[in-house]
Amino acid sequence: MEFAFHGSPKDSCMATFSNRLSRALKEAGHQPSEPVPGVGLVFSHVDEEHLRPFRRHAQATYIIALLRLPAVPPDFLRVAYPFMIRSLANLLIAVVGPAEDAETYFMTLERGYYRIAPQTDPALHMQEVVRRLTPLATSHLIIDNLFDPDLEPELWQGDDATVELERAGQVLDAWNLLPAPFPMQEILSPEDFRHVQRLYQIGGLSYGNLSQRRDRHRYWMSASGVNKARLHDVGDEVLLVKDFDQERKAMRLSVPPDIKPRRVSVDAIEHFMIYREHPDVGAIIHVHAWMDGIPSTDVNYPCGTIELATSVADLVRQAPDPSRAVVGLRNHGMTITGRSLDDIMERVDGKILPQVPMS
Repeated sequence: MEFAFHGSPKDSCMATFSNRLSRALKEAGHQPSEPVPGVGLVFSHVDEEHLRPFRRHAQATYIIALLRLPAVPPDFLRVAYPFMIRSLANLLIAVVGPAEDAETYFMTLERGYYRIAPQTDPALHMQEVVRRLTPLATSHLIIDNLFDPDLEPELWQGDDATVELERAGQVLDAWNLLPAPFPMQEILSPEDFRHVQRLYQIGGLSYGNLSQRRDRHRYWMSASGVNKARLHDVGDEVLLVKDFDQERKAMRLSVPPDIKPRRVSVDAIEHFMIYREHPDVGAIIHVHAWMDGIPSTDVNYPCGTIELATSVADLVRQAPDPSRAVVGLRNHGMTITGRSLDDIMERVDGKILPQVPMS
């Protein structure tokens, strides 16, 4: 993987951090480059005075914002997260504290953040930073959609499954498990907000997603960026996923004719893999919450990546009953399968913890 640095370090501490990071990346076999279109990994120095985003031209470019903070603020998320959004980054690395004893924090677009344990040897610490970021930067997004106007007329207004989807979304909302995402449109310019939405389908009215099987090969799923407590309009708030196009790396959907459809949730590839492998799975929900004692993925891959979908599908397969599995997504949330959405709700009622453990 080629990597590059964009912008200038804020101070000598960030300059030292960047030099050590560059050295560790080269020792791991990655190649330095100039910050030009097409480079795979870009580290972008950001601060209040100098915030010039590196504008990627494709999803394949992974951007990490580098932020210097003198101390851990009381509300770390609210202070640091806007820098990641305004720099159009996929991940933020914050270097926090006095130069002689600075600590490293990772923050993800899913609003999770965690500390990288310090090492007495700075080189070992930087090796751990590289070990943690490499699988994220080399993951592959599956978020493109192909729309076929071939939905059966009798499904244009939905069916019993879409009614159940809306009802389940209302329950999740009542349980406060669909928190509104960070107000990106208040931080970004309209142009940059459209840029982020186009490349990564980030934003909208609530987090989480849910789906319900329609038949052997198809399933209804919530759209990206909609209020999950209102899943009513077919093609806009709820969509019918019918296949995954391997060649074009895109989800294929059936929609009514003569409409401008909204994209399906970024986690559609994960649901697709589970439904195709397990015919007894009738419904799936994903929430940014947790339950005690659940197995978890090892790497916090980004939403919508084939790597995250594969990791989750592997754990579902290993469950005693894959049709009723609960799987944790590291530093992110959990995916729950069920025979139906009602089955899922009954099983998890009163057991969900709103705080996801970060590590």
